[in-house]
Amino acid sequence: MDVRAQISMVFHLDKCIGCHTCSVSCKNVWTDRAGSEYMWWNNVETKPGTGFPTLWEDQEHYKGGWTRNGGGDLKLKSQNKLDAFIKLFYNPNQPGLEDYYEPWTYEYENLFDAEEGEDQPTAIPISQITGQPMDIEAGPNWDDDLSGSPVYAENDINLDELTEEERHQLFEIERVSMFYLPRICNHCANPSCVASCPSGALYKRGEDGIVLVNQDVCRGWRACVSACPYKKVYYNWKTGKSEKCILCYPKLETGQIPNCFQSCVGRIRYLGVLLYDGDRVADAMKVPDHSLVEAQRNVLLDPEDESVIEAARKNGISEEFLEAARNSPVYDYVMRWKLALPLHIEYRTMPMLFYVPPLLPAMGKVDNGIYEHSSEKFFTALEDSRVPIKYLASLFSAGNEEIINATMKKLMAIRYYMRSLDLDDVDVVEISKALREGNTNPEEAEAIYRMTALPTVDERYVIPPLQREEVISTTCSPEMCKGCTGLGVTVEIDRGP
Repeated sequence: MDVRAQISMVFHLDKCIGCHTCSVSCKNVWTDRAGSEYMWWNNVETKPGTGFPTLWEDQEHYKGGWTRNGGGDLKLKSQNKLDAFIKLFYNPNQPGLEDYYEPWTYEYENLFDAEEGEDQPTAIPISQITGQPMDIEAGPNWDDDLSGSPVYAENDINLDELTEEERHQLFEIERVSMFYLPRICNHCANPSCVASCPSGALYKRGEDGIVLVNQDVCRGWRACVSACPYKKVYYNWKTGKSEKCILCYPKLETGQIPNCFQSCVGRIRYLGVLLYDGDRVADAMKVPDHSLVEAQRNVLLDPEDESVIEAARKNGISEEFLEAARNSPVYDYVMRWKLALPLHIEYRTMPMLFYVPPLLPAMGKVDNGIYEHSSEKFFTALEDSRVPIKYLASLFSAGNEEIINATMKKLMAIRYYMRSLDLDDVDVVEISKALREGNTNPEEAEAIYRMTALPTVDERYVIPPLQREEVISTTCSPEMCKGCTGLGVTVEIDRGP
């Protein structure tokens, strides 16, 4: 058992209000320099929608992530041993600037320097790449709140498997159903971007699982951009290097919260430590699509298990990390309560960012201006859901509707139970049925409610004191690099825990 520690995350989609504060916070800190104008390490998409870059989920075109070969082993979709070298110079599956958007600013000087006249001066848009006037035709949240639905929302590839009735369920004239999906790098346990890099610039930190790009080693081949199915690795056209979300690791190493987490208005984000068995990651990602979520759960380890603790200590995982894993809100949501699910796990990268799906079934209705609510609605609410279960399953469970149904029933049971504590319009017998149907109990329901609605900052973000990568200078020896002929030179070594 190869126990590894992972700084992991949960996003609770019921609480996301689509304000983009997280995106702006990240943008101001990390991507405000030349060459990174079009990058959004954190972005918030409206679902249904095509996202950023446009249609990033279409792996038939982009070829991101892993797939299984004839023998059941994993192989990169983006390249193989034969075409990897050719694709260094031309890769038809890489996103172009038109798939993102051409970044722009405005000619603000014209507002201040324009001569006096009868017309109001305007600030025309200027390309941040060419410096020339341009027409704005796309942006990072161009389909925000379903704007331009005939072009964007209706082309969401997750709608392909839906029937006409289910599509109508989403796009009724009286109510267009939608929810928000914030996205950052998933810091996967089986990252395809790391495996694809020909120069070895991408790596996964041993101490906390954060995936980074070594800018000194990166040669700008952009294989990582193609291989990442979530399109969260970007190419800086100014420096010729790849860049991505670093989970604000300089802040984490000093016990501070990442920027997008700290600025989140809806308090949807949770941060904590997960322990997982590195020996079982590859095998877990080889199972059929419908079994992937459960396979990932089986790789995650119980931080209270004595055998896991002993193996973790042997692997150099500190007591502070183990204590953080025991108090992790991420472990609660993912393993204890089984409410948080990975995004598009069928890409087989084993993402370590999890989402609590939005609770979209209609539990009450307004009839003649009077709001009616009945606990009997519990047993038909899933059928009347504003967003079809099949759509949510395509996002969060590789099409396995049973997993989404179980999650939704538990979320609904919690809502009914908590309502019954304050109101007398819910029958006790019906509440008992709902709790059984949701596979939960009053104690668990109250714990989930508290972590969802009333957590403190210290409960949402359980950050251990990290063991920093330490660069040391030493003189190499034959024991360090057998067969090397450069003995006696001074080298720099990244030393982890």
